[in-house]
Amino acid sequence: MKQYLVTGYDYTDEGALQRRMDVRPHHLDNLKELKESSNFLIGGAVLNDEGNMMGSVMIMQFETDEALEAWKQNEPYITQKVWESVDVKPFKVAVV
Repeated sequence: MKQYLVTGYDYTDEGALQRRMDVRPHHLDNLKELKESSNFLIGGAVLNDEGNMMGSVMIMQFETDEALEAWKQNEPYITQKVWESVDVKPFKVAVV
């Protein structure tokens, strides 16, 4: 399995936080399925100075880059315009 560090940066328009909150249940349902299939390892929200969510960081793993791309095509935070941009970097989880 290939591992990835995925960082999603939210839109900054006035409705961005509310859009995130509206889409969040669908995003979390998706992550539950990805956790069951061992594709989602860990993740969480990035917070701004006021403590509001403004992005996400996740460690994911997929068999192929194509499987990663397929996930991106169906991720609610991407399809519902919560994340304005997504940065994906190869990653290797350390065993400690």
